[in-house]
Amino acid sequence: MEDKVLIFGHKNPDTDSICSSIVHAILDKKNGWETKAVRLGNVNKETQYVLNYLGIEAPELIEKVEEGQKVILVDHNEFNQSVEGIEKAKILGVTDHHRIANFETTEPLYYNAKPYGCTSTILFEEFKRLRHEIEKTEAILMASAIISDTLLLKSPTTTEHDKKALEELAKKANIDVNEYGLEMLKAGTDLDDFSEEELINIDAKSLDKEGTKFVIAQVNTVSIEDVLKRQEKLEDAINKEIEEKGLSLFVLAITDILNSNSEIIALGSKADVVEKAFGKKIENNRVFLEGVVSRKKQLLPQIDKNI
Repeated sequence: MEDKVLIFGHKNPDTDSICSSIVHAILDKKNGWETKAVRLGNVNKETQYVLNYLGIEAPELIEKVEEGQKVILVDHNEFNQSVEGIEKAKILGVTDHHRIANFETTEPLYYNAKPYGCTSTILFEEFKRLRHEIEKTEAILMASAIISDTLLLKSPTTTEHDKKALEELAKKANIDVNEYGLEMLKAGTDLDDFSEEELINIDAKSLDKEGTKFVIAQVNTVSIEDVLKRQEKLEDAINKEIEEKGLSLFVLAITDILNSNSEIIALGSKADVVEKAFGKKIENNRVFLEGVVSRKKQLLPQIDKNI
């Protein structure tokens, strides 16, 4: 595999990570380059809905890369969110919509980062810039990623670029955005089959600020109350993660995709950071945050500056 350029998103991949990896490889092929989309974790139910809809297989799972392996990163840049061995890989490019942190290369590279709601919006603009035809498969993949990352354009991370891209992609894909999008998002809220350990890692991002390690995890639901019925077991799983990984803080955001609110479970020696960040008192290890749905724009910046 080392002779192929591998494209992948972050660990615990979401719909944007998987779809953008596949789309990037499609775009590369149109440009005459041979690359391969892979993944760094299990496919969640929301993403599986998209793959089933298209009748395509998930990218191959990899756990590490060898020294000198040529790679392209999508939907992330921080090494602690990437594959084992990334420090010694040859990074040819990055396409991302997150902050840049803990990132360093020994050689120049292509870096395409924009403050959009979704990586696939950046890829959509690349298709347009290079004047490549967007076919139905990649249209659905990109539309699905945008719907996922922006919660059907409700998230505060949504930009006019995302709205414009989704409108055009929906036409090319011949889908009703609201109908398709709601079914896709609801597919991702089926949490019954997940253990508590799996649930807190469905979409968890590890961060490190000056040696302080913390995790912000998120699960989407249509009923926060249903998830909170498992609070005691969720806390047991979180405390185990804290102990095993030496974390100072673990934040689990339980996000209601219909009403655009989140309930936070915060544990760890620096749990009081959440109180400082949002000006609310933690009660029973929980805080309700009205109108908060975005980890990238609403949770991470506030928590990060108070760590």
